[in-house]
Amino acid sequence: MATPPVSLSELRRRMQADLDNNILPFWAQRAFKPDGNLVGVITHDLREFDDVPRHVVLCARILWTFAAAARRDPRPEWLAVGRKALALLDGPFRDTRHGGFFWSLTRDLRPHSPRKQVYAEAFTIYGLTEWYQATGDTAALARAKEIFELIERHAREPKFGGYIEALDADWGPLADMRLSDKDLNSPKSNNTLLHILEAYTALLRVWPDARVRAALRDLLAIILDRVVTAEPYPHCALFFDLEWRSLLPKFSYGHDIEASWLFWEAAVAVDDPALLARTKTTALALADGVLAHGLDPDGAVLYDGDASGPLNTDKHWWPQAEAIVGFLNAYQLGANEAHLAAAVRAWDFAEKHVVDAQHGEWFAVLDRAGKVYPDYPAYADSQKIGPWKCPYHNARACLEVIRRVPAGG
Repeated sequence: MATPPVSLSELRRRMQADLDNNILPFWAQRAFKPDGNLVGVITHDLREFDDVPRHVVLCARILWTFAAAARRDPRPEWLAVGRKALALLDGPFRDTRHGGFFWSLTRDLRPHSPRKQVYAEAFTIYGLTEWYQATGDTAALARAKEIFELIERHAREPKFGGYIEALDADWGPLADMRLSDKDLNSPKSNNTLLHILEAYTALLRVWPDARVRAALRDLLAIILDRVVTAEPYPHCALFFDLEWRSLLPKFSYGHDIEASWLFWEAAVAVDDPALLARTKTTALALADGVLAHGLDPDGAVLYDGDASGPLNTDKHWWPQAEAIVGFLNAYQLGANEAHLAAAVRAWDFAEKHVVDAQHGEWFAVLDRAGKVYPDYPAYADSQKIGPWKCPYHNARACLEVIRRVPAGG
């Protein structure tokens, strides 16, 4: 990898400051109620909506974030937040009858949606594995291994490869497999596959089991074969039928730049020379595609598009975070200064427009001009804490920059 230039030390300093003084304290102070339950929704102006379900994805992402923070800096307050998330995950969220984790709970912690959304099951592996690395908690690692076995047994699609989107509470067939109301009811999706890949990468690092390595290698290979599409330029298709026919001609610029670096991390974990070479080429091609087609002149990543160009020009918080890491990874792989510039500009946009200097954390969604959308519930996606608004993307971006850029340059 190319050695980062001295100019990156300022990026590291600013992102570490945002992590330590903004993102982590916000979530430590506001994510949990005094009784240990997750909050419902917290708005931009810090009002709380309590009568909403609690989602396992948010709980697992909080666990991952504070475990990862504690691995870098084992402050008691970061570990305390992780313990709260773990207590919910391994308590009310865990399905002790069928295995795995419920998709959502009511505010009084009863099952709300007991389905097994494989995307969410993968995030529990990701969070539990990171907690094990931070604390040495072997019970957490054992639970992560258990979820791996359940996914492999029930969700792996044996005929055409890959993994099914969702299953019923007892891991049986499910008619409506959508991850959210915005998604297609398709049996396979890039989004779910990407986060299984991410989870298995993390698991393999701490549990070098031959089955995990084979599953990760197979998944990365089939993604490169079936999900990554060359026309009109390299990108990831989004939704598929069982036989990998694409069901939607849209591109997600945020998922493409996120995939570019997560693919590379997976290939490094598998450590197969041919797969590494192929993945490097794909990672750089995906980064180039977003660089050429998915960025606004201000450096922000737009939401989605198709062969004609951008369609939804909103600027969501998480693609900006992923762009910082994705473009920095591409620069470290290929030494292209345009990738480095794109990483720095993505942070500049986030720092100026997305970071909320008044109330803390990051705004969720801005319009193309950089104006924050009206607060929840007037705009459903506009919130500081909610089922999809979490600390994982932006905290991880900060942690990745800290990991990749040496202190002092």
